[in-house]
Amino acid sequence: MDIRGTVFQEKVWLALMEIPPGETVSYAQLSHSLGHSKAARAVARACASNRLAVLVPCHRVIRGSGDLAGYKWGIERKQKLLKQEARDQ
Repeated sequence: MDIRGTVFQEKVWLALMEIPPGETVSYAQLSHSLGHSKAARAVARACASNRLAVLVPCHRVIRGSGDLAGYKWGIERKQKLLKQEARDQ
């Protein structure tokens, strides 16, 4: 399995691994932190391209409204992961 991505995707994936368990950020916040303040959709696409699920925790990225957005492995799983992390903190 090829786990490499574009330079931008890899930058997003590295940033995802910096989000502490039990915490979330929005796609816009993450894009801004990467120096690409108008790239929230590109961040979402990078998250969707993540093949390493929990290891690269794209489940910690949510919509700016606080709602859970799409998750490759299902919203229910995203919700369970976030709840489990919150309990573990």
